[in-house]
Amino acid sequence: MGSQPKTGINCPLAADCLVLPFFKTVWIKMNQPKRYLITAALPYANGLKHIGHLAGAYLPADTYVRYLKAQKRDVVFVCGSDEHGTAIPIQATKEGTTAQAIIDKYHPIIAQNFKELGIEFDIYHRTSSPLHHETAQEFFRVLNEKGDLEIKESEQYFDEAANSFLADRYIKGTCPNCVYESAYGDQCERCGKSLSPDELINPVSTLSGNKPIKKATKHWYLPLDRHEAFLRNWILKDHAQDWRASVVGQCKSWIDGGLQARAVTRDLDWGISVPAKDAEGKVLYVWFDAPIGYISATKQWALDNNKDWKPYWQDKETKLVHFIGKDNIVFHCIIFPVMLQLHGDILPENVPANEFMNLEGDKMSTSRNWKLEMQDYIDDFINKENGGPQLADTLRYYLTQIAPESKDSEFTWKGFQDANNSELVNIFGNFVNRALVLMHKLCKSKVPPLHPELFDQLDKDTIAEIAAAKQRVEDYLEGYKFREALFEVINLARTGNQYMQKKEPWILAKQVDENGQVLPAAQGVIDNTMHICLQICANLAILVNPFLPFTAKKICYLLKVVDRMLEWQNAGQLNLLRVGYNLRPPELLFRKIEDTEVAYQIEKLHKALENSKQEQAAPTIETSAATAFAPVKAEIVFDDFAKIDLRVGTIVSAEKVEKADKLLKLNVDLGFETRTIVSGIALHFDTAAIVGKQVTVVCNLAPRKMRGIESNGMILMAEDASGKLHFVNPEDSIGAGAGVS
Repeated sequence: MGSQPKTGINCPLAADCLVLPFFKTVWIKMNQPKRYLITAALPYANGLKHIGHLAGAYLPADTYVRYLKAQKRDVVFVCGSDEHGTAIPIQATKEGTTAQAIIDKYHPIIAQNFKELGIEFDIYHRTSSPLHHETAQEFFRVLNEKGDLEIKESEQYFDEAANSFLADRYIKGTCPNCVYESAYGDQCERCGKSLSPDELINPVSTLSGNKPIKKATKHWYLPLDRHEAFLRNWILKDHAQDWRASVVGQCKSWIDGGLQARAVTRDLDWGISVPAKDAEGKVLYVWFDAPIGYISATKQWALDNNKDWKPYWQDKETKLVHFIGKDNIVFHCIIFPVMLQLHGDILPENVPANEFMNLEGDKMSTSRNWKLEMQDYIDDFINKENGGPQLADTLRYYLTQIAPESKDSEFTWKGFQDANNSELVNIFGNFVNRALVLMHKLCKSKVPPLHPELFDQLDKDTIAEIAAAKQRVEDYLEGYKFREALFEVINLARTGNQYMQKKEPWILAKQVDENGQVLPAAQGVIDNTMHICLQICANLAILVNPFLPFTAKKICYLLKVVDRMLEWQNAGQLNLLRVGYNLRPPELLFRKIEDTEVAYQIEKLHKALENSKQEQAAPTIETSAATAFAPVKAEIVFDDFAKIDLRVGTIVSAEKVEKADKLLKLNVDLGFETRTIVSGIALHFDTAAIVGKQVTVVCNLAPRKMRGIESNGMILMAEDASGKLHFVNPEDSIGAGAGVS
């Protein structure tokens, strides 16, 4: 970072344009909190996360934190994996493994995905850590001993076949709000409405497929109804104006609908054990446990950095902000605040929840493979030969541009391409590149001096716009309006392009004397033009840093300045580059996204959806999700059964089908021939272990293609109550091809 040229800082115009922003900045600093604690919703460690998750909570939180840190504010950004929800053991069943193995598998992958996309947490913690278990149990114990929890015996859904009480996620039924037939007992994934199992129409157990019964059990409850007055005053009065309308509206709907006591414990074998008498076999309910993860993460960060965690949760001069998706509003705006108030902790100052982001005209769905996972984007763009961190910024840019801040939005590959090519490449990148190219060509590769006596109105207006743009970006970021803030950054680059085009320094360079030297007056205008353009480039690096951190650092590299220039106090100034300083040769900041790349991604998306449909429609005998407790199917006659040709076969080879987690390609010796059979058993068996196994095969089933492989038969399987598959094979070894009757 160079010292300030006298001609720049002492220019009367530069001083005038900074007066009002200066006083506003002083006022903000005098009234800003002592410290900030920023949280982003803890993602379930049950699988890879898609870009809808990224856009909903993590990208806006990271943008805000980068802005605060550029302001040199005391801020801690915490997040971590949510590892105790029923989604974890459900996924473990699907993958034929344990809940611990699932969280150990996905926690590091999710953390690495965030890192590669520029999400920079101060700590990414885990709710399976001993520190979190201690923190959550202590929190429960304090509330319980103060009498803030109630013990109730109530009837809850119980699966007689599985001999188990059913957590909300183990119950499915029809949503009373949108009539979606596969809503869970805690939430409808189609309309986003929070539910209780009792609200579902025709509930069934996902363990057995049976209709559950009601059975008495004892649990601890948080009596939300006691705190209605507090919530009405705190949300509907104190924050009605500064919180997003959608957040206030959803809270009002909950409060007006009548708050009910919510259970904080569950009958499960996966989770944090309840620290109370007569609580054997019970764990803390995940919605009670998970938000306490913000506190335990802060504790761990403090331990790692020799800090005191308590001021961040107990000092009222701390500003707590939760970044979440709209499906988490009730937990972060009603339930957790009641818990915090009872525990003696601070309350969130804001909860800027985003709506949902759809994909190519439809809601993102992991079960239907209609999604773009962070890992897929990283593999297809960042880790490719023509990729790199700048393409992480391309995704960050587009997701911010279409952020669902006030309503659901939609990601399209064509929109992604247009945002990159039309704005990042043609406006932002083009301006920075042209400024550096012309500086090297017209100013001997050095930052030229300013000549204020030659300023025209366009020069003055452009200089004023630099400071004004900084103030607008700051105002929008302070108000959590990230789309508008990013627009102002790009608009400054657009202003730079327009300024350069109107000044036409390349034309002025043709005004030469008899020795071929540019005339002094013309060179003075060229110097002014290029100096202002280079200062705009430096300002763009500062202003874009919260949004596109990799790009900001690349600009710093090209301008040969240290990253300290990115401190927010430097924005809006005309003294960021030293006169006479050599800058590096220009390099493109962004590359174009080609039509072939867009076509590939759209084709890939539709193929994934089709493959999902095929896998879900796989023959019932082999891949049915029903367990041994499923009801008996409709009656058939002997002639129906006699049509099926069952033979004993021996598996002679097995290999996984590429890009299909559930499928194995088997070669099965039937005695009279060897057949290829595609079977959905990859999550249950090791390929090497099943070679040589005898199996029962349906031989006269019509061939069908799965993942491009023709399958000629079907392996009979049995599924136990836990979802584990078993071969239906003869007790004793028998010759391949033997009939089964």
